[in-house]
Amino acid sequence: MVSAFTKRRTRERGFSILEMMFATIILLVGLVAIAQLVPASILMNSRNRMDSSALVFAQRELDFIIDQPLLLTNFTDPLGVYCYPAGNTCNLGSPNPPNQVQGSPVVVINNQALIDFSNPTGIPNWSFTYPDPNDPNGAAYDVRWAVIVTGNGSTISSKRFILGIRQQGGNGYFQPITLDTLVEK
Repeated sequence: MVSAFTKRRTRERGFSILEMMFATIILLVGLVAIAQLVPASILMNSRNRMDSSALVFAQRELDFIIDQPLLLTNFTDPLGVYCYPAGNTCNLGSPNPPNQVQGSPVVVINNQALIDFSNPTGIPNWSFTYPDPNDPNGAAYDVRWAVIVTGNGSTISSKRFILGIRQQGGNGYFQPITLDTLVEK
């Protein structure tokens, strides 16, 4: 009977201390890898929020600009909602010279016109810095635009608006957003 008990006991071996250490190390490596995903997901969430805010603001700004009469060469925003700060004058392009870029510099990359943000300060009346009042971190956006007016002399047949926006400062690099549209009579 004693020999049957010891035989049964030798078949019921548990884990050795070495096996337990390997299992613990593998578990810890997995937990550390998962723990590193939390800050990365928080950073990506912040970047997506900035991109979404910039896109919404750029679309709102472009909608306001294209709603202006085609012959209008500039406007003054008394409230500072669409041309910050209040009372600032924003240019919309003049018919002379026709078919040339007016305003912020434009670069063409892969057949796409983009606003050139290489100059740290924008051109007066063709750019402004907009502080986001809804952002708890106080994000500010650099807004710049260019206009290409087509027509003969004082007759304007269309205006092409290229509007770019990017976040100023912040942690990390955020790509500028560019919207491009054409308004015709």
